Amino acid sequence: MTVASKLLRHKRFDMDKSSLLKPNKCQVNWTDLKVLLFDCDGVLTDGRIIYGNDAQDIKHFHAHDGMGFNLLKYTEITVGFISGRSSEALIRRCKDLQIKHLYQNVANKLECLDKILIELGLGYRNVVYMGDDWNDIPIMRKVAFSAAPADAQPDVAKIADWVSAFKGGRGAVRDLINHVLIHKGIYEKTILHYLDSIS
Repeated sequence: MTVASKLLRHKRFDMDKSSLLKPNKCQVNWTDLKVLLFDCDGVLTDGRIIYGNDAQDIKHFHAHDGMGFNLLKYTEITVGFISGRSSEALIRRCKDLQIKHLYQNVANKLECLDKILIELGLGYRNVVYMGDDWNDIPIMRKVAFSAAPADAQPDVAKIADWVSAFKGGRGAVRDLINHVLIHKGIYEKTILHYLDSIS
């Protein structure tokens, strides 16, 4: 029996049970997708949280994901991270990748998303989000297209619109970036712009 099934059978569970089910969404209009947001731990990383000396935290990032973010610089897609934790390693990664939209220590990710969308003048129909655990579900249920890594929590993966063949921190982010670029019909153009920039 899955976690969701157990919760549904629990007598004291009185929240809206539909929150644990895959939502019915309109067909994705790929042209409208303008914002690509990610959780960090378990999505951008493999989920391991390593503590070093002097309050140092160590995270593993994947080079293929980094290249994916570099490719997005040649598009009009806005990129960002919404993380429940705070990490100097993630700050450094965003600085290296020149990603400005970083939100850390976020307890309510949906509230954070709402503020981002007000700032950008956009709506849920413009957003793609990748998450891997229950704190990502409120966003995943609202956005136009939700995704999860191959090793996301199983009941969370069932709610996602698409599940990568790759694990978190092992190329899942790049897989989603490629998926979005292909479905927007700009994959080859983006690659050619990148290759032109380094030739």
